[in-house]
Amino acid sequence: MAKFWKFNGGLQLSTKKDLSRMTPLVKAVIPEQLIYPLQQRPGIIAKSLVKPGDQVLRGQLIASPASLLGAPIHAASSGTVSAIENHLIAHPSGLTDQCIVIATDGKDEALEFHGEPDYLKLTPDVIRNRIQQAGIVGLGGAAFPTAVKLNPGLQRNIDTLIINGAECEPYITCDDRLMQDRSEHVISGILILLHVLQIKNCIIAVENDMPEAQHALQQELDKIVPINQQSHFKKIEIRMVPALYPIGGEKQLIRVITGKEIASDGIPADVGVICQNVGTVAAVYNAIIKGLPIIERVVTITGNGVRNQQNMLVRIGTPIKDLISQCGGYNDQVERLIMGGPMMGFALPNDDIPIVKASNCILAADRSEISNKKSAMPCIRCGDCASVCPVTLLPQQLYWHSRADNLSKVKEYRLFDCIECGCCEIVCPSHIPLVQYYRASKNKIILKNQEAEQAALAKHRYDQQVLRKQRQQTERAETIRKQKEALAKKKTAIAKAAADTATFKLEQN
Repeated sequence: MAKFWKFNGGLQLSTKKDLSRMTPLVKAVIPEQLIYPLQQRPGIIAKSLVKPGDQVLRGQLIASPASLLGAPIHAASSGTVSAIENHLIAHPSGLTDQCIVIATDGKDEALEFHGEPDYLKLTPDVIRNRIQQAGIVGLGGAAFPTAVKLNPGLQRNIDTLIINGAECEPYITCDDRLMQDRSEHVISGILILLHVLQIKNCIIAVENDMPEAQHALQQELDKIVPINQQSHFKKIEIRMVPALYPIGGEKQLIRVITGKEIASDGIPADVGVICQNVGTVAAVYNAIIKGLPIIERVVTITGNGVRNQQNMLVRIGTPIKDLISQCGGYNDQVERLIMGGPMMGFALPNDDIPIVKASNCILAADRSEISNKKSAMPCIRCGDCASVCPVTLLPQQLYWHSRADNLSKVKEYRLFDCIECGCCEIVCPSHIPLVQYYRASKNKIILKNQEAEQAALAKHRYDQQVLRKQRQQTERAETIRKQKEALAKKKTAIAKAAADTATFKLEQN
């Protein structure tokens, strides 16, 4: 039996997963309109490659990243670019941002795609490049570019690939259903990544309340990697991990499986591990074997506020209202629309917002599914928040210093290690919205750092301007000095010539 380690804190939560996990994947209908925010991750903005009136095909590149930490965006169906304009986006702010809007034509015409079924012919660099071009990002929610993650650098010795199938957030079952219905894609994607990383060890982490997913993966693993070939791959192992929230967090999962602790400012590659979500490896399979960019993903539509809860294979850019309509519409009791789960998700102002690559769940919650927030009371210093924090923070101190706007102190207490899981808030007897305070402080620090960077840049430009003016003045003074010297020499030469002429005339006389 595999040994497991523990991470600090965590909670046993009522999962509510049976609402959506029992039925097979359903393909969502292509909507009349697809919407693509150019900002796919905070601060990372893509550049549009199309303009209003352009005709596009399914799989066509419509926006390219302006940074290595961004990813290309591809059209999920054929149609016409109707606008590039501000539109509501999937963000806690509820604000608008620049989006490419495509009016689909119903034909779903596609570019010609070329994959490579024999991926062993391809070098790791070629595969990484194709993954980048396909626009693949982490589909567990972070949306970090997969190609960057698969290139940890020569200074790091990677020995283990961990596939994250630990779907710890309540209600969300998209990964569970994907593992059941597309197990071949998951296992094949894993083999491709092992080739990219040039390693032989892989652990697939599945929560112990997902027996159907474990069974489907094991069947596929036995089929694709027979027992007599296991020695070649050394070990591809499925491990059933405890269903303890938030075990799906990358650092928590690595701790449970390997016992390794990742430094506060470190990444999994520092301890020899690369971690990928099951949806991401399935997307890698499509990109390499079939040549397909990422234009769709599995999304859980759930909650008592929608009539038919299910998992759907959704074209990225689809407005949420279209998915709700295909699920039978809202119930009368619906109270709130949440993107993500009830713990780490955020409320949406309306359902005109599009699905993006990071969208794993749409929760239409009724009154019973929304925690009835009571008025916050003073902190009683019980310490419950610290006992459940999975990253061993001191939430009380963070709260006090956040409330006092003491930004230097919150950084001292490792604010940016907070994964905003909400465990502290759940157990707080004073009903203090702790995560809200932490998010606000993070935003203030980020804004302050941006202002400092802008001020430093402005100072650098000013200093450069001063140096340039001083250099110009020095050069001008040097030019004037040389001109004066040349003029003096010329005058001296003229005077000498005049004297020589006068002398010569006197001698002639």
